[in-house]
Amino acid sequence: MGRSELTVDLAAIRRNTTRLLEALEGAQLWAVVKANGYGHGAVDVAGAALTAGATGLCTATVPEALVLRRELADARILVMGPAAGAEVARAREARLELAVVDERPLPEGVALHLKLDTGMGRYGLAELPAPPAQVVGLMSHLATADSDPAFAERQLERFRNATAPYSGYLRHIANSAAALRIPAARFDAARCGIALYGISPFGGDPADDGLEPALSWRSELAQVKRLEPGESTGYGREFVARDPTWIGIVPVGYADGFRRDLSGTTVLVGGEPRRLVGRVSMDSFAVELPGELAAGTPVTLLGDGIRAEAHARVAGTIAYELVSRIESRPERASRTVVGA
Repeated sequence: MGRSELTVDLAAIRRNTTRLLEALEGAQLWAVVKANGYGHGAVDVAGAALTAGATGLCTATVPEALVLRRELADARILVMGPAAGAEVARAREARLELAVVDERPLPEGVALHLKLDTGMGRYGLAELPAPPAQVVGLMSHLATADSDPAFAERQLERFRNATAPYSGYLRHIANSAAALRIPAARFDAARCGIALYGISPFGGDPADDGLEPALSWRSELAQVKRLEPGESTGYGREFVARDPTWIGIVPVGYADGFRRDLSGTTVLVGGEPRRLVGRVSMDSFAVELPGELAAGTPVTLLGDGIRAEAHARVAGTIAYELVSRIESRPERASRTVVGA
């Protein structure tokens, strides 16, 4: 398989789309496919989500949206981040929709979504003006839908009051967490990212919300060796064997998106859970073995019960960051799409 293989299951993406649509109870689903579909492949994920009933797509930048437009001629695509200058002209030509996030003059000839800052304290207008003709949507973004429902409700109340005078516009504020667990946040549409990929926005088991991980990541033991007491593996000698210890070297490291601070996490070796030992290097890591195993023994980094959420807890981060940083260029990994 080379160094490692990524497998994206588009059938799982479609099932997660269906699950989110069920939760939204009639509101539209806009699939967030920024950052190359959170590392899963934006074009593939976008096509699967649209096929399963998503209304539109969301990206962070105009260049991301243009990649989608080349493959999806008729899809509605909303660019959620700021766009200015030549990017606006490119968006107009490509029939993209743009979020208005500041007080600059509104661009002409482009469908717009006015973004109100209701408490995220990031991009967004302080006040919502009367929407001009080219506006098709009114939007905001929740800061704590996964952690502080009381603050989320305050944001919802502000959004509800600000948009009440303007009927007929698409109103959207819900993210994945709100779509799944805060019915009042659904309005006319929700912009869902992480749940689309079968990863829990709450950091727990995605099955709790009827979601199914779509990404698996596999490699193999490139070398197996025995450490004698006092011998170590990896930079800094963070793991020193107390007893004779078999270790396997896996040819994946932080340059592939398997973070340096994942030392101590668990992967599967030959189908059995095994602990990483020593520091993760740029191109490899070591895993403790029960005994001598053959080089070529399969290793599962994600999939078969090894979840991004569990790795994230070890690294002190969130699963969003882990999967969006996975390197899928052919120089580093092979990539296979199934369930198309």
